Amino acid sequence: MATNETPADPPAPASWRDQAVARSLDSARVRAESRVQRFLDAALELMNDNATGKEFTVQEVVERSGQSLRSFYQYFGGKQELLLALFEESVRSTADLLGDKVAAEPDPRERLHLFVVEYYRICRPTSRGATRKAPARALAEFAQQLLTAQPDEAARAFDPLVTLFEGVLKDAQEAGVIRAGVPLRRVAGVVLEAIMFNAFSSTIGGASAGTKTDDAAEELWGLIFYGIGAPEA
Repeated sequence: MATNETPADPPAPASWRDQAVARSLDSARVRAESRVQRFLDAALELMNDNATGKEFTVQEVVERSGQSLRSFYQYFGGKQELLLALFEESVRSTADLLGDKVAAEPDPRERLHLFVVEYYRICRPTSRGATRKAPARALAEFAQQLLTAQPDEAARAFDPLVTLFEGVLKDAQEAGVIRAGVPLRRVAGVVLEAIMFNAFSSTIGGASAGTKTDDAAEELWGLIFYGIGAPEA
C-alpha cells in the first residue's frame, strides 16, 4: 500500500572537527582503559603474593603498576573502590564462564542443575595446600561484606550473574521445570546468595571443610530444587 511519507534524509556526514574530536576521545578512552587495567593487574599480583590476599596498600599497587599515585586517584577513590572494580571484573568473568557452560546444555532442567553445581564449585574455598590463588577467597569475603554494608553496590556488581541466572530460570519455567508465577529476578538473587554463602559455611551446619565439593554441590542442588517439604496428601 502506497504511503505519503517522505523518505528520511540520510544523516549528514560528520565534519572534520567532529571526526577529530571523536578520534581524540577514542584515543583517550583507550589510554584510560589501559591505565586502569595496569592498576587492576598490579593489585591481583599483590593479592597472589600474600596468604590472605588482602594485605597490600595503594602505594604498593602504584609502584607495581609503574604509574603515579596521582594517576591512581584519577580512577579510584581508594583501596575500597579498587577492590570493588576487581570484584566486578571477577563477577563478569564468572558470568562469561558459566554462560559458556550452560549454553552448551540443551535441556532446561539440566541447564539449571549445571548452573547451580558449577557456581558452587567456583565459590567453594580451597583446602589448605591446594593451588588456587589468594584472590578467590579475598574477593569472596569482600562480596559478603559488600552485600551487608553496601547492598546497592553489590546489586550492581552482581547484575551480570543475576541476569544470566534469571535467563536460565526463565527457560526452566517455560519448559515446566519450575512452577509458574515464581518471581525470577528475586529467586535468582536468593539462590545465588544461598550458593555463595553455603559454599563458605563449612562450620554452621557441622559440615567438614574436607567434604567433597561435588557431593556438597549436589546436596545443595537437591535442597534448592526439591525443597524440604513433604508432598501434600
